[in-house]
Amino acid sequence: MDPLDDILNRRLADLERDDLLRRPKRPAAARGLVPLCSNDYLGLRADPTLLDGAVAAARVDGTGAGASRLIDGTHPAHTALEAALAAWWGTPGALVFSSGYAANVGTLAALLQPGDAVFSDALNHASLIDGIRLSRAQRHVFAHADVADLDARLAACTASGLRLVVVESIYSMDGDRAPLTALVEVCRRRGATLVVDEAHALGVCGPAGRGLVAELGLEADVGVRIGTFGKSFGTAGAFVAGSEALMAWLYNRARSFVFSTAVSPLVAGAAHAALERVARGDRTRDLVARIDRVSTALVDAGWLDAPLQSAIAPLVVGTPAAALAAEARLAEAGYAVPAIRPPTVPVGTSRLRMTVTLGPSLDDYLRAIDALGPPPR
Repeated sequence: MDPLDDILNRRLADLERDDLLRRPKRPAAARGLVPLCSNDYLGLRADPTLLDGAVAAARVDGTGAGASRLIDGTHPAHTALEAALAAWWGTPGALVFSSGYAANVGTLAALLQPGDAVFSDALNHASLIDGIRLSRAQRHVFAHADVADLDARLAACTASGLRLVVVESIYSMDGDRAPLTALVEVCRRRGATLVVDEAHALGVCGPAGRGLVAELGLEADVGVRIGTFGKSFGTAGAFVAGSEALMAWLYNRARSFVFSTAVSPLVAGAAHAALERVARGDRTRDLVARIDRVSTALVDAGWLDAPLQSAIAPLVVGTPAAALAAEARLAEAGYAVPAIRPPTVPVGTSRLRMTVTLGPSLDDYLRAIDALGPPPR
């Protein structure tokens, strides 16, 4: 046996022993299950208008971009989408990336240089963490959503260059909201720039689904805003929005943008159609109403102590084994809700991650909550 396989097989055995081994899964529908775990919050993934947008763009630009954006890969579908995104978010510009991971890694690694400092919330997504690790800036991690801890770290920082504070508006595993208003105040007082990843807020909150920054009226106070098409927009890719200087710098220095073939015009066309659909705001209103109903049911059943702050419902059970057992119990009832285990979440907080979307019916959610039974005590 090759030494690599020998070592990997032993490591895989360790994961399996600890109930941490992941295996490929077929889609929930192919397993006869109703997915209560998707990030397709507005149920747009199968909307025919997105397909129409994709086909219309491909007829003009083709199915593939053919090159990176800096070579010959910029097509009308890209520029039209970026202009529409900037107008929707009220920023001077927007830049489309191939994925949310590429947008986060590329943006942070491009902005941060030696002499700069970055302050990252302890529960930030892996893509934000990896972008920070790739930079050569001083790195500081502050306690989750702890504005006082951030303030103290900013006050003690001796870096002479750029100071970035990096947060998510809604956190992907706990579903809680960042204290954006207080963060803006600290950044203003300490001369820092706030970076907000709105991946799980777009389509879920704010006027016309524009996210938490817009809901709180903080558009002028956030220097870098990042969104994704892979969740409420029902397609793929991501974007960064901000000043003209920010767009020009990322266009020249974000390696995940510069050295990647441009997003397919098919995807850009679908995302543009999704944006037009999201911007109507009616599906966001319907989603908010559904979140309220599911939230009430989860509180009444004892799974939550307080109402949901987003479309994400973390149903904490403790151990990986308990999470897998709860996943299996729901699967027997016909529902797919995945067990989330370390290292995705901290040890001792394994959970089911239920998401509220407009795909399944409200009755599906209520029946699944009944099937779960009482939470562990």
